[in-house]
Order: sequence, then structure tokens, then C-alpha cells
Amino acid sequence: MNREITDPLERKFKCAEYVNEKALELTAHTRPFILAIVMKPWIFVFSVIFTFGRLGAQTNIWQPSPGHAQVPIWPGAVPDAQPVPGPERATPSTDLIAGKPCVLVVNVSQPTMTVYSPKGTNTGVAMVVFPGGGYQCLAIDLEGAEICDWLASRGVTAVLLKYRVPLKRMGPYGEAPPALEDAQRTVGLVRFHAAGWRIDPHKIGVIGFSAGGHMAAAMSTHFDTRSYPAVDAADKESCRPDFAIPCYPGHLWNDDEGFKLNPNVPVTTNTPPTFLLQAENDHVDGVEQSLVYYIALKNAGVPVEMHLYAQGGHAFGLRRTKFPITDWPRLVETWLGTIGMIPE
Repeated sequence: MNREITDPLERKFKCAEYVNEKALELTAHTRPFILAIVMKPWIFVFSVIFTFGRLGAQTNIWQPSPGHAQVPIWPGAVPDAQPVPGPERATPSTDLIAGKPCVLVVNVSQPTMTVYSPKGTNTGVAMVVFPGGGYQCLAIDLEGAEICDWLASRGVTAVLLKYRVPLKRMGPYGEAPPALEDAQRTVGLVRFHAAGWRIDPHKIGVIGFSAGGHMAAAMSTHFDTRSYPAVDAADKESCRPDFAIPCYPGHLWNDDEGFKLNPNVPVTTNTPPTFLLQAENDHVDGVEQSLVYYIALKNAGVPVEMHLYAQGGHAFGLRRTKFPITDWPRLVETWLGTIGMIPE
């Protein structure tokens, strides 16, 4: 028996998924004509397809795997929009991670989110996933889709945020305020739609990598007020994450500023429980990034667990290598039980 879909945003996901599937079935010369017919009743789907890459006309635009659909997080104009140097595109990296390249997305001016529903038992937990890329690009598979697939396999609803890049980095710590706007908006949307997506609104966390790790820390300390004017009811929901997982984070420490935490990440007793992960031979974002954050969390009495490894480098995601650090997903799963998010 089919379940009636009453949640408006869920209907948009389903419509977008249907059009994506039909578009992939069409031949190149008939696709534009039939798409016009299919999408006529669904103006939103028209927007999804034509705003985000003109599906079928361009092959270098990142698309999620079949069964998933990107949906814009902003219903209208994007706040504090910055120009991008060209059209959005996805390209393979030249460096290999565990023997494979990763997909890098650049020139994102219209941020989206993609929901990966739990497979099997639904724990009620959700995580918003922030890929890294120094606020210049997004490692969309290595630190995005692959993370979501893992979480979904563990009964967690994963929400992949494709936030705006490249962004002008501000101040001595190279921060990018528009990315925080996208993150706040997305956490609010997830909490707003928690009932329809079978999510416990008190079990919504964030996980991020490199620059995305900084976003996880920024979200943990910037939730009392939005960084942008509210646009709808979702912005009235709390955007405080219930837990945070910054993995090899950046933008938290600057050697020129001494051994202290970035003052724009003001830790308080209300900062959520945090899991930190980093390799001591990380030569992109040094281990001091995690250390200064850990000390600030500990001094504030925030529950924090930190795992440092001698080797592992930077930007390894969850791809298996010879280094023990790549066993970190098991540690996260255990930690989620210790903080009461999932059964131990």
C-alpha cells in the first residue's frame, strides 16, 4: 500500500526523483521535448532541473546517485550572493585517495541539499554533511555522498549540503560567512521537516571535513540568531546541532595568532557534544586546529572526545587505507551510543 505524502518538501523530492529517472531513460534528441511535457504541472521540478545544470544538456554537473534528488535550500534569492567565475561543474581530482580520484565541485551559486534516507532500521538520528574544499570547491563524493551512504546504512538520515563555493575568505582564519548561512538554513529545514522525514528533532547533528569541519564548529557556536533575515517558518526552528563531528578541521587556529582558538568560534556551555578526529601528520590543517578547539570545549565543560593518530594525512574521508585512522567510523558509531543518540 502506497503511503500518502503530505509533506510539501518530501513531495518535491519525489517529483524531482521521478523526473531524474525519466530523463535518464530518454534519448538525447527526444529528452528536451518530453521533459517539457512531464514538468509542466511541477514548476518546482522545472526549477530543479534547469537551475541546477540543465540535466541531460550538460554532463559535467554533479548529480546524486539514482533514488536521490537535489533540492534548493533557498526558496528565492540567495542571501549575500557572491559572483562565481563560471558555470557550476564537477571534475575529478588529480590526486588519488585510496587509489581513486575524488569528484570536486566548483562554482556553486545555488546551494542544494540531498536527503539520503536510512536503510533498514531508522534510528531517528539525522546528520547534515559538510564536505571540505577550503571554501573554494567541494569534495562532493569523498566527504559528501560516501559519508551519506555510510550513515544511511547505519539507520541515520543523512543530508548532504552542497554549499556555495568559491567564497571570499575573510580575516586571519580564512572564514566564509555565506557558507554558515547555508548551513544554518539547512539544519533549520531538517528540524522543520523532522516529523515528515521520521527524524527525532532532538537528534540532529552535523559532520564536516576540513573547511566543513570548521563549519561544524561554527554551527556549534552560532545558533542563537541566524546570519541572514528569516525567509520562512523553517528559519524559526532552532539551528543548534545536537552533536557535532569536525574531522580534520581547518580555520580554527592560525600560527600567527598564537596557540589559541579562533575568537569567531565562541565556545560556551551550550555548545553541543563534540567528536574530533585528526592525524598528527596533517600538513594542510595542522593538528593544532583540533587541539585548540578541544581545550576550549573541555574548559567550558562540553562533552568532547578527541582521537589523534600519528599518520593519515589530510582529506581521507572514510576510504580504507593502511592507516588505523580510517577505522574512525566505528569510533563515531560507538560515541553516538555513549551520548544517547543511538542505542549502545
